[in-house]
Amino acid sequence: MASGLGKGGRKITGNKLTAIMQVRNEAGRYLEAALADLSGFVDEIVIVDDGSTDDTPELAASFGKVVKLVRNKDSLFHKEWLLREQLWRAAEETSPDWLLAVDADEFYEDCAKAAMRELINQDDYDTVSFRMYDFWDSVTHYREDDWWNLHQRPMMTLVRYLPGFHYAYPKRAHHATRLPFTYNALPGLDTDLRIKHYGWAGSAEERRAKYDRYMKLDPQGQWGNLGHYASILDPNPRLVRWQERERRDG
Repeated sequence: MASGLGKGGRKITGNKLTAIMQVRNEAGRYLEAALADLSGFVDEIVIVDDGSTDDTPELAASFGKVVKLVRNKDSLFHKEWLLREQLWRAAEETSPDWLLAVDADEFYEDCAKAAMRELINQDDYDTVSFRMYDFWDSVTHYREDDWWNLHQRPMMTLVRYLPGFHYAYPKRAHHATRLPFTYNALPGLDTDLRIKHYGWAGSAEERRAKYDRYMKLDPQGQWGNLGHYASILDPNPRLVRWQERERRDG
């Protein structure tokens, strides 16, 4: 519970941090490690399972920090904006203070986790952006080239929940924003704190399967860039070794 109030009556200490995640057939990948990692620095986790056919729901439910698990019988992946809206509504029902939008293959670096409490207990910003690094072919190197440079600009993943604020998602069937786009109108903090994204760190066959899925969902490049999709199959991408930074406490 909060022990003080800031401008506008906002709570400034003791805020609750709720991670939100949508999953589908993640049991054999990074989900268990991701939930274990999140459990060490968030207060609660809300998950929407999008019609998994493996043990993903059971795995998610085994973590004590998972306070709400919604199970879809039929997948909404082809209407991703509806899936994002569903996750947001489920999180609202838990009376959150701050929401951290994270995927099942993402891990915050130690110094980012150490800074999280300070970030959610300040009263100057309503959004916080981090830098997302796409690991490629392994968990030791990330990709950096003309097509893969998301980490060069901060990405909003942490937001204050403001009851009564207008929350809206763009109607995108694929590559929908993970948080309401209306948050872009609020004061935000850009940081150099980093997120490790392991979604592309698997085998070439796994990346090919992702490419095929993207082309099936978005053959005309309506929701993405066809050149970017094609770059997934680049046999010689530029890779940079990841350097872990020391944890900054206090």
